[in-house]
Amino acid sequence: IRAFRATDDPDTCRKFIEGHRRVLSIYGIENITTNTDDWMFRRSIFVIVVETLDGKKLYGGARIQVADGIHPLPIEEATGKMDHRIYHIVQEHAKTGAAELSGLWNSKEVAGLGIGSLFPSRVAVALSTQIGVNTFFSLCSPTTVRFKDWMGGKILTGVGNEGTFYYPKIDLLATAIYSDDMDNLAATHPRERDKVMYLRSHLVHIANEKSPFKNREVNIHYSLQLENVDPKEFHIEYESFGHTNKI
Repeated sequence: IRAFRATDDPDTCRKFIEGHRRVLSIYGIENITTNTDDWMFRRSIFVIVVETLDGKKLYGGARIQVADGIHPLPIEEATGKMDHRIYHIVQEHAKTGAAELSGLWNSKEVAGLGIGSLFPSRVAVALSTQIGVNTFFSLCSPTTVRFKDWMGGKILTGVGNEGTFYYPKIDLLATAIYSDDMDNLAATHPRERDKVMYLRSHLVHIANEKSPFKNREVNIHYSLQLENVDPKEFHIEYESFGHTNKI
């Protein structure tokens, strides 16, 4: 599992896009707001990939998009037309660093191992201190929303129907989740908090991890040191936001 700023590795970003689109097409999803390639050119995007050791094949991954005052977060694009309150909420949290975990996917051959859900989510929380993010947002499917209690997440009841939206299709339900206090992780399950803290202090290491859904162990090589990051880079006062989706 490797992490990098999108602009530092365009080739892997392209592999990510191809793999993600392939998975979405299996489920007949074509109109998801993050299913584009423009994100790979933004400094505010950080990528988590699950790949073979030689880097030739991707099994899954996720993206961290940090609120940069220019590009709306995916949760704003997806739900803003249905409920404009999301804009103000993101703007307030951007003062101390706000981001969204999105684009989680995994290939069928590793289904059930936590590759496309738990492990990347855990890594994203671990990376938050390097990037300077204090609040994470996410739109969760009925499958991934169960992780919120593990990762200290709370339902964003102030938007939508008590935090739920029909997205990306009318027959699919998404739940808006947020997690704050990324430094201390006080609301995180003790087991997950210990794992995240270990990742933060051991950015490069090999670990034997147990999959959450199958009684199998996975040998993971972690490489989580980000290059040229400033934890204050994306602390933004909402008055300076460049996009037009303001209240």
